[in-house]
Amino acid sequence: MKDKEIGGYNMYKKYGYVRVGAIVPKMEVANVDKNVEELIQQIKTASKMGVNIVVTPELSITGYSCADLFHQDILLEESLEGLKKIVEETKEEEIISIVGLPIRHENQLFNCAAVIEKGSVLGLIPKTCIPSYAEFYEKRWFASSKKIQNHTYEIDDKEIPFGTNLLFQDKEDKDICFGIEICEDVWSPYPPSISHALHGATILFNLSASNEVIGKAEYRKNLLANTSAKTMSAYVYASSGLGESTTDLVFSGASMIFENGRQLKENERFTFESNITVADVDIKRIMNERSRNTSYMETVDSDVYQMIGIEVKDKIKELDRMYAKYPFVPKNEIKRSERCREIINIQSSGLAKRLLHTHIEKCVIGISGGLDSTLAFLVILEAFKKLNLDTKNIIAVTMPGFGTTDRTYDNACKLVTSCKATLKEVSIKDACIVHMKDIQLDTADRSVTYENAQARERTQILMDIANKENALVIGTGDLSELALGWFTYNGDHMSMYAVNSSIPKTLVKYLVKWVADMSKNDILKSTIYDILDTPISPELLPSEKQEIKQKTEDTVGPYVLHDFFLYHFMRYGTSPEKIYLIAKKTFEDEYSEEEIKKWLIKFIQRFFTQQFKRSCMPDGPKVGTISVSPRGDLRLPSDAVSDIWIKKIKKL
Repeated sequence: MKDKEIGGYNMYKKYGYVRVGAIVPKMEVANVDKNVEELIQQIKTASKMGVNIVVTPELSITGYSCADLFHQDILLEESLEGLKKIVEETKEEEIISIVGLPIRHENQLFNCAAVIEKGSVLGLIPKTCIPSYAEFYEKRWFASSKKIQNHTYEIDDKEIPFGTNLLFQDKEDKDICFGIEICEDVWSPYPPSISHALHGATILFNLSASNEVIGKAEYRKNLLANTSAKTMSAYVYASSGLGESTTDLVFSGASMIFENGRQLKENERFTFESNITVADVDIKRIMNERSRNTSYMETVDSDVYQMIGIEVKDKIKELDRMYAKYPFVPKNEIKRSERCREIINIQSSGLAKRLLHTHIEKCVIGISGGLDSTLAFLVILEAFKKLNLDTKNIIAVTMPGFGTTDRTYDNACKLVTSCKATLKEVSIKDACIVHMKDIQLDTADRSVTYENAQARERTQILMDIANKENALVIGTGDLSELALGWFTYNGDHMSMYAVNSSIPKTLVKYLVKWVADMSKNDILKSTIYDILDTPISPELLPSEKQEIKQKTEDTVGPYVLHDFFLYHFMRYGTSPEKIYLIAKKTFEDEYSEEEIKKWLIKFIQRFFTQQFKRSCMPDGPKVGTISVSPRGDLRLPSDAVSDIWIKKIKKL
C-alpha cells in the first residue's frame, strides 16, 4: 500500500520516522581504491532506498585487519584521499554517511569515524576503548580518544571537529540527534553511548570489526539490545565482513538495528557480497519512552558536547516497518507459551496473597460460559492449588437471564463440575421482572436500562452469596472492556478482586487456550475449546432460536483494532494521526480506511468519557506494560475532553 502524500511530501518525518542503514561492504584488506569505490556505490544505493543516515564498519576505507600496515605512511595518506573522494562522489546524495578510517593527529594514530553530509566532513570521532587482550592488539597502532588535546583536525584548510563529544542534530527536529561509538566502546562498563544519550542522542551508530567465535554472536546481540534498552535509543551496528584477513580470525559481517531494546532488523552473516540492512526507527516513540521514565536523567553527565547541525530529509515514500496486529501477544509460539505461564502465575499469586491477607478461603465467581469468566475461574483454580485449598470452596454461580443460550449455559456448568468446584444456579429472570415493575420499565423495553438491570442483579447475587459464605467475589472484566468502559457501572464493574483487569481481550483467548492445552482433564479441555469458538456476547437480549443475538463487536467495534489502538495510545502516547497511519498499514487487508477511522474515533470517545468508571475500579494485579488502574499506570481526570484528538482524526 502506497501512503498518501501531502503537499508533495510524505509526512513520515513529522511522525518521527527516520530511515537508518548499516552497510557491510565487500572489501579487500589495504586496497583503499577498491574499498572506496564499493563504499561510494553502497552509499548511493542506500540513498536510493530512502536511507537518511547510514553507517559502515570500523576502518571501512582500509580494512580493520591491516595490522602493522597502519604504520605505513602510504596507507594513511591514501585512506585520507579516499575519504575526500567519498565526500566528493556523494555530495549530490541526500544522505548522511559514516565511514571508518585511521587518522594521524597530534603525533598519534586514531581509529576514527567520519561523518559526511552533502560534500562536507562534519566531524571525526575517535575510538575511546582500545582493546589489547586475547586476539586484539590495537594499542600497538592506535591511541585512545582520551589522549586528544586539540579537538580540531584540518582537511584541505577546513577545520573539522575532532572528538567523542560530538552529536549531530537535525536543524528542523531537534529530537533527531545521533552519536557514534566504535566497536570495543560498547563492550566497556561505561560506554560513550551513555553520555551521548544523556545529552540528547536518540540514535547511536557503532562502526565495528567483531570477529566470530562460538557463542559470541548471541552475546553481542544481547549486548546491543541491552545498550539500546538502557539508553532508550535506536542502535545501528555494522561490522566488518568476510573480506577481512583470515590470518587468525574470521569476520562475519554482522549488522543489526535495535530500538528501545527490540531488534528491528538483522542481516545474514557470512556472505561475501555487499549488503545493506535498513529500518525505519521511531524517534517520537523513543522520546515518549524517555520523558515518561523519570529515572532517565537521574544521572547527570558533566561532559560538554558540541552540537553539529544536519539536515535529515523526509525521503520515506512507504514505511519499511511492520507492526504486530496483536501487540499484546507474542508471535513466537515458545515465547507465547512462556508469557502465558508467567501471566497465570502473576494473576494467581496476586489472588492467593489477597486470600491469605484476608484470611478467607472461599471465592465466588459469576460463570457465564464466556472467555473472561473462564479465565478468571482458571486463575482461581491455580490460586487454590498454590494454597492447597479445596476446589469445593470455589463457588461458581451461573445466573441465566433473558438472553442466555443453552450453549453458554452448558459450557459454564461443565467447566465448573469438571474441576470439582461448587456450582450454584440462580436465575435472574423473576427478580429482574419484579425490579422492572418497581421502576416502571416495560418488560418489552430493550434499552440499556433493560440490560444493566440484569448485570446489576447478577452482581448483587454474587455479593450476597459472598457475604453468606465469607468469600471474595472475583471480577472477570478485562483490560479492553475497562479501556472502552464496556461494562455496567456497579454491575460487572464491581468485585472484591479483579484478576483480569490488565489482560486485553486479544490475549484472553490465548491464555485460556494455553491452560486447555496444558490440561490433562479431557472434559475441561473440550469445554474450553468450545468456549473459544463462542462469539463474544453479554447475552442480555432474548433470542427465540437459541442463537447469540447480541454480539459485542457489532456495537463497540473489533477488539483486535481497539487493543491495537490502546497499546499505541497508552504505551507510547502515539498521536491519533499516527495510530491511523500504522493501523492502515497493519490492517490493510482486513479493514477499510473508513472502518479504521470510525472505530478509532469510537475508541478515543469512549476512552475519555468512561474514565469515571475506571476511577473507582477494584484492585487487580498488573501483568503487562499497560494498566488503567487509577492506582497504577493511569492518572486521568474524569472530565478530560477528547476534542483535540477527535479533531485530528476527522481531518485525515
